Amino acid sequence: MKKIQVIVAEDQAMVLGALAALLETEPDIAVCARAANGREALTAIGKLKPDVLVTDIEMPEMTGLTLAAEVRERYPQTRVMILTTFARPGYLRRALDAGAKGYLLKDRPSAELADAVRRVHQGLRVVDPDLALEAWDSGPDPLTERERQILWRAGEGKSSSEIADELHLSEGTVRNYLSEAISKLGASNRVEAARLARSRGWL
Repeated sequence: MKKIQVIVAEDQAMVLGALAALLETEPDIAVCARAANGREALTAIGKLKPDVLVTDIEMPEMTGLTLAAEVRERYPQTRVMILTTFARPGYLRRALDAGAKGYLLKDRPSAELADAVRRVHQGLRVVDPDLALEAWDSGPDPLTERERQILWRAGEGKSSSEIADELHLSEGTVRNYLSEAISKLGASNRVEAARLARSRGWL
């Protein structure tokens, strides 16, 4: 029997080891590589062409959401499943928009992980049921990709001039994007806007 080839991407070493060990106990699943960040995972996928990638969202080098979009673009034969602690509707919507086939929370029973990998491998969509209902009610993400990039940096404490240098934009353009994002979120300043967007999974 040909086993489902899986790569696991997770930046916390202990969690990465536990997830890989858990999947390895399944007779029909083989973990062909482990990655500590998104860029490492992308390189491994290019070499090994796995059936399924199981990835966290927040990782250094490249987030799980960016990774999912890259995999869809470059290695469409690999299906992506997000496994995360973030029960945020905005993250779910962005994950599905990026091409992820599954979105499971880390506090689900361990037996569900292997079952989800099998279903994603079959081309089925697997989404945490409670979160799916919440995402349906929460409304769409109002931010554009550029507003998100700028607001994220502002939330990290960077000034308009620092953001402008980093993204090769004028300072005025950065301020305009920030003003637009603050207005869309009904916030009073950039810090509050970043906090609101992050709490909803839009950053």
